[in-house]
Amino acid sequence: MKANHKADSVYQLVEKVANWQLNNWKEGGIKRDKWNWTNAVCYTGFMEFSKIARSPKYISSMYDIGNSINWRTGLNRTFADDYCVGQLYSQLYLNYPDPKIIENFKFQVDSIANLPLNESLEWKNKIQLREWAWCDALFMGPPAFAYLSTATGNKQYLDLADKLWWKTTAYLYNRDEHLFYRDSRFFGQLEKNGEKVFWARGNGWVLAGLVRMLENMPENYPSKSKYIKLYKEIAKKLVAIQHEDGTWHTSLLDQEAYPSKETSGTALICYGITWGINNGLIKKKDYYPTVEKAWKALASAVHSDGKLGYVQEVNEKPGTVGYESTEVYGVGAFLLAGTQLYQLEQTVEVTPRQNKEKFYKI
Repeated sequence: MKANHKADSVYQLVEKVANWQLNNWKEGGIKRDKWNWTNAVCYTGFMEFSKIARSPKYISSMYDIGNSINWRTGLNRTFADDYCVGQLYSQLYLNYPDPKIIENFKFQVDSIANLPLNESLEWKNKIQLREWAWCDALFMGPPAFAYLSTATGNKQYLDLADKLWWKTTAYLYNRDEHLFYRDSRFFGQLEKNGEKVFWARGNGWVLAGLVRMLENMPENYPSKSKYIKLYKEIAKKLVAIQHEDGTWHTSLLDQEAYPSKETSGTALICYGITWGINNGLIKKKDYYPTVEKAWKALASAVHSDGKLGYVQEVNEKPGTVGYESTEVYGVGAFLLAGTQLYQLEQTVEVTPRQNKEKFYKI
């Protein structure tokens, strides 16, 4: 069988970054709460990588993390950031169907479903603690509900995610630019060049959240065509504004004002576009050059020891970033992108229900 050097190269780099992160946790500890959204995003990358990994240690590590905190979520039951970790629990449950893994999260989502959820999404009165009032939440919240729907077979969880997804989209999506505002504070704000303020990682969260919703959506789901339409609009726009260095700088419409490349937003976008190719939503001939350029840029940000650099710190808007800057959510995004690219280079067809695949047994 002919060796696939492109796929092998991608795999080796993803493995290197994954191993660096595991070693970093082992040596320095997990710095924030294990259920914190920053770590939860990293877990999504490890779960994705586990589908192709040649060792069981990655999924075993995820199981051990969840078990060590008794499968708890964060302190605020209605704050999307605090239950992003539910994605991990629901995915693990598909492989290790022990009710304790999803019991707490299922109870939490059931309680959220009983709330009115009819407030304005204007950024005031700490609305973000109760509703999906910022675009990042479209990665943190809806996929968590959607994976729980797949894990339990209960369509009501997907329906809840669907209802709230479109509420947020109606409020934050700019239909002229085909991009999402981060939150209502950015309505009317302009960059130095006079363009609207659209944050790269924020739109990466949306695109990645979109594909994770689609991954858990039956073919005949009533609003699936709306998700696909939204996906294609955003993907087309992002491809058109990719920086010549292969990344998306932190401000999408004024990338020259923020000249450094940035890897977390770039990796999320790369993940979303590559997933779309793998799943037949967009054509490889049209979008592969974008993916190839993005991956080359991402690879150049990996240090010799596997540390991923150029990750913008925790933020809510465009900002500066440097080679030494790293964060766990950037690693998670990198693993998501790299795993999808490996599958693309292998020309392995990935189905929308790939989350049902079995991994290693503990």
